[in-house]
Amino acid sequence: MKEAAARIKINKLLEAAGWRFFADSNGSANIRLEPSVTLKSADLDVLGENFEKSEKGFVDFLLLDEKGFPLLVLEAKAADKNPLVGKEQARKYARSQNCRFVILSNGNLHYFWDLDRGNPYVITSFPTPDSVSGYRKVTPNPQRLITEQVGDDYIVLTQRPSYQAEAGWKNEGERPAYIQANKLRFLRPYQLKAIHSLQSAVKDGKDRFLFEMATGTGKTLTAAAVIKLFLRSGNARRVLFLVDRLELEDQAKKAFAALLSADLQTVIYKENRDDWRRAEIVVTTVQSLLFNNKYQRLFSPTDFDLVISDEAHRSIGGNARAVFDYFIGYKLGLTATPRDYLKRFDKAGPTTRDPREAERRLLLDTYRTFGCDNSLPTFRYSLLDGVKDGYLINPTVVDARTEITTELLSEDGFVVSFTDDTGEDQQQTFKQREFEKRFFADATNQIFCKTFLENALRCRVSAAA
Repeated sequence: MKEAAARIKINKLLEAAGWRFFADSNGSANIRLEPSVTLKSADLDVLGENFEKSEKGFVDFLLLDEKGFPLLVLEAKAADKNPLVGKEQARKYARSQNCRFVILSNGNLHYFWDLDRGNPYVITSFPTPDSVSGYRKVTPNPQRLITEQVGDDYIVLTQRPSYQAEAGWKNEGERPAYIQANKLRFLRPYQLKAIHSLQSAVKDGKDRFLFEMATGTGKTLTAAAVIKLFLRSGNARRVLFLVDRLELEDQAKKAFAALLSADLQTVIYKENRDDWRRAEIVVTTVQSLLFNNKYQRLFSPTDFDLVISDEAHRSIGGNARAVFDYFIGYKLGLTATPRDYLKRFDKAGPTTRDPREAERRLLLDTYRTFGCDNSLPTFRYSLLDGVKDGYLINPTVVDARTEITTELLSEDGFVVSFTDDTGEDQQQTFKQREFEKRFFADATNQIFCKTFLENALRCRVSAAA
């Protein structure tokens, strides 16, 4: 009965993804069972009994493309077996049918396996026929990723391919004005190094990468170069760019449009719900995809070949991680502040009795999530690096404490006296952690803002000089 239960679940998952055992108004049947197994409509209610074969165990599903040719092999196992036990058997069957893709499933746990790319990847729903057909159009070729020449004008060659032949560029005296007028974005040396580090990681067999770059060092420009690299080399046909705030959504779209619009189309998902598949770059907030499990209902695991997570330290926390892990493909994280949850954590002597603490920390650790062991990102460019190279200004520490904040920071806290509704005199004490959470002071905020603006202006004048 475990086999029967597994097959019933698998059948429902197939139908939910748009695969058909029988022809209907949507088209011809695109599920075929192993030869010698015939299927009648009534059989779907008793999968466990009617799908059993004495010689080879249980039959595979062969999923077909729109022309009726083999597209994907689904190897099914009983619910109490790990789907991966059928890995080699499925590989042989897939190769015999000239199939590149395999799904391994026991009804509860499922893996999608691109035989041309790497290892099986856990999925939570089955991909749709259209999505797999689109995914097939991308032929992974890591060597092209590795050997693609990326120079400082990599983005400029998309913005203005013939720039080197134009008079404004040839005349060195006019060149700065020419660059500014055409908004040309040349990659800085450290941004080039980030791209080259990713290429080296691909050479080492990696498919997850982490760029740890200080705020203000151009993570979006670097991401644009990565996107062009993957699309130009044929290792991606569509990219998902995840942000965690609405304002960053619009900001990212405008940036990619300014940098890559000559060759690639960028859309915000919520503004293009019906035609987002036409674009090469899809920008959306994590929250938008989480709402009502939209990422599972409206997307297939194979819809994107590269997923880039802006502010990656936040994209893997809580439910947001489910969105990030849902899609198959290369993964790139961008962050200025990665969360190192494994540093100084001793598994042998944890500070909590919860046996799941090590697992929880592993799931939240930014470095491990992006395949970077020992807290070493694929590429790192710190605030100190930026200051040393002249791209950033060292922060200026200003003491802007008021009487209120001084008391808040004290051991006794800030005491407020007031009269309650009954006319009784009362006192309430606020501590540092309650500032701007339970306690607000307009005058204090005005002083902070005034101090910040005055010092920002002073720094600007100093930098200009």
